[in-house]
Amino acid sequence: MRTTRTARTARKTRSSAVVALAALGALILAGCGGDGEDGDGGAADATPGSESSASVALPRLDGQKIEVAAVWTGPEQENFTKVLDEFEKRTGATVTFVPAQDPIVNFLGTKIAGGSPPDVAMLPQVGAVKQAVDQKWAKPLGPEAKAELARNYAKGWQDLGSVDGTPYGVYFKAANKSLVWYNNAVFENAGASVPKTWKDFLTTAETISASGVTPVSVGGADGWTLTDWFENVYLSQAGPEKYDQLARHEIKWTDPSVAQALTTLGELFGKPELIAGGANGALQTEFPKSVTQTFTGGDQPKGAMVFEGDFVTVNIAQTDAKIGTDAKVFPFPAVGDRAPVVTGGDAAVALKDTKGAQALLTFLASPDAARIWAGSGGFISPNKSLDVAAYPNDVQRDIAKALIAAGDDFRFDMSDQMPQSFGGTPGKGEWKALQDFLKNPKDVAGTQARLEADAAKAYKN
Repeated sequence: MRTTRTARTARKTRSSAVVALAALGALILAGCGGDGEDGDGGAADATPGSESSASVALPRLDGQKIEVAAVWTGPEQENFTKVLDEFEKRTGATVTFVPAQDPIVNFLGTKIAGGSPPDVAMLPQVGAVKQAVDQKWAKPLGPEAKAELARNYAKGWQDLGSVDGTPYGVYFKAANKSLVWYNNAVFENAGASVPKTWKDFLTTAETISASGVTPVSVGGADGWTLTDWFENVYLSQAGPEKYDQLARHEIKWTDPSVAQALTTLGELFGKPELIAGGANGALQTEFPKSVTQTFTGGDQPKGAMVFEGDFVTVNIAQTDAKIGTDAKVFPFPAVGDRAPVVTGGDAAVALKDTKGAQALLTFLASPDAARIWAGSGGFISPNKSLDVAAYPNDVQRDIAKALIAAGDDFRFDMSDQMPQSFGGTPGKGEWKALQDFLKNPKDVAGTQARLEADAAKAYKN
């Protein structure tokens, strides 16, 4: 999920947001659907193991085949497949998961050019939704899907999936991307305390390093993780107005605010002894490994802390660590006056105007679909009708409560708002520039110049 949510045009969508800080503090410290056309795919079709009473009616789709493309792999793909299995049981359709490469827009372009687009695609960037509409690939939501979306989602999330006022996408999966997960045994052994500010964070890192454990695990092989590091520092330090301006390229990447954020990030990246494997090791570490190596090896892991969203719980589940006891979490530390909270998400968009595609979007907009994945962990839904009891533990329940409590007041992942060629392509644009910066964090001006050159090309301004 690049994880995961465009403001680069003047359209009326609300393309970015910050979850209310008060809700995040609380998080850590501490109806019927529209009738389907053909009748009997509603509550009577609910299966054992799913909810006892379906909240949305779905049409019978016996004999119909539906393809769904997404970049999810591993546990994410497995959990999403459970959602698709339930849709099959309730409608009689046959649904096939189509593994997509990142960036998914390029993958879809190839499929569409070849005359074989999937029926539905899960798009992990707001910019990708806009691009799919501009290319005339995406189909607007039908009346049943729109009704379910209006019933279950705050207006901010509805607007994120809309282009020029027309709804196209259903944000099925969301993420709080401002969390730091830590190995509790390491913290206890080192006598380290949970930091609230960036200065405290660096002090905590030094304390852990002195205890003999490398403090921070970074998945630098995946450039999107580095954009998340930058965005959290920038949002907290420069503030939401500047954040929105940079996301829309209304200010340049050579702006002093960007230099300040990179300099701050360099306070960590410039000390290789604080990063598992140093810069070179981090650049060879993919995101899943950055998590598992933090919670493998008991109190002697390769890294004591890892920064990323709530979806980290999927990877923690692949270790012996227990969330809430062995693996704990704190909010990304405040760099400026307030701690940042950045969200992400994946939107389901129909690429074929078929009954099956629209029925699947209707299902994905319902709490019925969200409940299935919520129970497996590694998933947060922006669906306000989903009972938080569906989540497997208090940590995820609190994260979900904070997301819903934010209503329309939130900021979306900056790189996911940008043209995909700049903010969402491996080996190019922002991903590549920040990977180079991780290797040479003293080169602030050079990094800014490269970022601005690539951004100007992508935004065509």
